[in-house]
Amino acid sequence: MPIVHFISADGETQDIDGNDGVSVMETAVRAGLDGIDADCGGACSCATCHVYVDDAWKDRVPAPDEIEEEMLDFVEDRKPQSRLSCQITLEPDLDGLTVRIPSSQR
Repeated sequence: MPIVHFISADGETQDIDGNDGVSVMETAVRAGLDGIDADCGGACSCATCHVYVDDAWKDRVPAPDEIEEEMLDFVEDRKPQSRLSCQITLEPDLDGLTVRIPSSQR
């Protein structure tokens, strides 16, 4: 059971137990975490689950596909670490993954 470390925009960390095969977004939503809106429910069509993958994890998370890259063009404050959390599927190798939640989802 991989643990995901979510860091809010104000620096508060919440460690949430996830499940293999479930997205980071779904893990956050099930836990009632603030800051990940997930308006489209994980269909990669809204970008309201935007997160910043911690630099230590950036190369361990599979690269975004073309559709995700297009959706990331709509986020405010896009950075090289920007990802849509609905497109990151948890697996044992991602135990301890750290993501930062932006101050707003647009």
